[in-house]
Amino acid sequence: MHFLAVILCILNFSLGCICVKYEPDWDSIDSRPLPAWYDDAKVGMFINWGVYSVPSFHDEWFWYWWKGPKPSPDVVNLMERFYPPSFTYADFAAEFRAEFYDPLKWASIIENSGVKYVVLSTKHHEGFTMYPSKYSFNWNSVDVGPKQDLIKYIFAYLAGSGVHFGIYHSLFEWFNPLYLQDKANNYTTQKFVKEKGMAELYEIIEMYRPDVVWSDGAWEAPSAYWNSTHFLAWLYNESPVKNTVVVNDRWGYDSTCKHGGFLTCEDRFRPGKLQKRKWENAMTLDRISWGFRRNADLADFLSMEELLELLISTISYGGNILINVGPTPYGTFSPIYEERFSQLGSWLKVNGEGIYSTQPWIHQNDTITPKVWYTAPKADKKAAYGFFLDWPVDNELILGSVSGSTLSNVALVGSNKTLTWEKSGSGIKVLIPPLNIRQMPCLWAWALKFTFH
Repeated sequence: MHFLAVILCILNFSLGCICVKYEPDWDSIDSRPLPAWYDDAKVGMFINWGVYSVPSFHDEWFWYWWKGPKPSPDVVNLMERFYPPSFTYADFAAEFRAEFYDPLKWASIIENSGVKYVVLSTKHHEGFTMYPSKYSFNWNSVDVGPKQDLIKYIFAYLAGSGVHFGIYHSLFEWFNPLYLQDKANNYTTQKFVKEKGMAELYEIIEMYRPDVVWSDGAWEAPSAYWNSTHFLAWLYNESPVKNTVVVNDRWGYDSTCKHGGFLTCEDRFRPGKLQKRKWENAMTLDRISWGFRRNADLADFLSMEELLELLISTISYGGNILINVGPTPYGTFSPIYEERFSQLGSWLKVNGEGIYSTQPWIHQNDTITPKVWYTAPKADKKAAYGFFLDWPVDNELILGSVSGSTLSNVALVGSNKTLTWEKSGSGIKVLIPPLNIRQMPCLWAWALKFTFH
């Protein structure tokens, strides 16, 4: 494409119109600029919910660990001890009642958490859809279990809230006969793709108009089998969300960590350095599972300090972070999840200016003091933020990456206290006045704002 045409396209894209017709090939798909809202958002909430929330043991792959090619002994033992021999996985769906599901409360938790987008499960690898899909007869949340559409109310309540609505969707299903037939044919046939897997994605886009399409479950087959580039060309050219939608990279084993919108590469992706392309760290508060677990211990969940270290380091390296919650089968967030997201919201109210709409600074972490991370606001080229995770001994913070010769001011974000600094080697020493607990702007991970000449 001619250079001038590319520039005009980017300008038009930022104004909300598409001037390029994207072709169904990866070179064309990858040339689409990523909508700016996604990079500015930085923090999202992942919600993994499905029939697997009923057994709520081991993890969200419960069915696979029970009936797959390599059964897990602890899962098999659970089923043999407490369920009759005739019990099937489908029988769990009747117990998936979501009787205390309150989408208005969910929306409130989401908004108060400070996240700027949410990715909600529409279907996991078990094949159960969380909405009335015409391609999933009697294996969806309206025909069985909750007897209601579990997607539409969250979509409706978040409209106009400033939180972008997105969906997670698995392309494949472990035990679907159509998929297993295609797999047996070495993916030379596409009966499952055309009648189920990809057909549902078109259906979801038309029904809920998500700004994020988070694809998964494509690792066994190439993107050509899934018709991924044809779907993405339609999504970018013709769909009702063509100007705002972002997608990940899981569209086939040949596309992961290479093609699509933003890169996820692998679960809990932490590259540890700046990347050439936009990336996302999709991670879990529960160290073990993406889904709800009845037997989880408190130690299985990330502390607030651990979560913030992950969040800040991810943003410093130019990524987004997608923080997962696994709701209960009765439709609630466990108190530990509510607490973490409430704490996150209170922290972002104070420190969000150093997170949202930022970009990587010239340094990502400090050259002298560990656990100090930097970001820079896009709108102010003469400023930077430094997040320190440990309160310094004697209230003196030594920073090797900040030059005192160009520095005009240092402020503790969320505090009106006056800070001073002095040169320390090639860096600076920041002198923070003593603060009691009530004067602290927050309880964890504090931020300094640097202003330069």
